[in-house]
Amino acid sequence: MLKKLSILIIFLSCACIGQKPQSIAFIDMEYILQNVPGYEKAQLKLDSKASQWRKKIERSENEIKNLKLELNNEKILLTEDLVVERQEDIQIKENELSKMRASYFGTKGAYFELRKQLVQPIQDEVFNAIQQIVSRKKYDFVFDRTSDLTMLYANPKYDISKTVISYITKSEKEREREEAKLKKAKSKEDLEKRIEEQKRKKAERESKIIHR
Repeated sequence: MLKKLSILIIFLSCACIGQKPQSIAFIDMEYILQNVPGYEKAQLKLDSKASQWRKKIERSENEIKNLKLELNNEKILLTEDLVVERQEDIQIKENELSKMRASYFGTKGAYFELRKQLVQPIQDEVFNAIQQIVSRKKYDFVFDRTSDLTMLYANPKYDISKTVISYITKSEKEREREEAKLKKAKSKEDLEKRIEEQKRKKAERESKIIHR
């Protein structure tokens, strides 16, 4: 409740202090990311890698479970030293499993790093698009409704999520057109080189015939 009141006070303060009406908009970051080119592909790649790591962890868990079961079944037939030795081996494997979990899914694990590597460039692109739109439309505030900020109500007319997606998609298409132009220019250049090479070889052959 205190958090909500604090937010309300910020809004009222901005309205009172400002020399002009405040221009406010909001976005839905989850909706934007789901509709931005490349995000789904990045997420699939991340999920695929995470699935491989989970299977590896699961295999290790099953191995430890089987070792414990074997020890429990054979305990009566083993000497005390052999029991201790088996227990130590299981403990080592459990420690290795804990390290594996942390290395893959810990706060600084491979999953976190890969997600940052795959998703961060897309998030930066979204942020850049928002900055450009804010600059054009002169918004004073842009909030993300999926963040920790509590929005009790948001009028859909102030939602610029689709505008952000449109800006990014347009930029993506422009990049694709630019790449297509470059590819076309390179193909043309390669063709001209091949024609020139054919002309050169033809001239060389004709020159050899004349000298004969």
